[in-house]
Amino acid sequence: MHALRHFCASVLLDAGESIKVLSEYLGHHDPGFTLRTYTHLMPSSGTRTRAAVDRVFADGNPRPGHGPGECLAV
Repeated sequence: MHALRHFCASVLLDAGESIKVLSEYLGHHDPGFTLRTYTHLMPSSGTRTRAAVDRVFADGNPRPGHGPGECLAV
């Protein structure tokens, strides 16, 4: 059962599910615990991040409010 639990978590993380939602699915009260426990299952997250940024700037004309400076603005 433990292996099945890890398999399920890895499939959901690879599909892009959020840590918060995965934490709820697994019955963890702290998403930080889930992140610390399953972070090794997220090797493709860097690839997904780069692809998301590439999609935004692919047309050479990013949408207003979605430039590099705006994404971190508070």
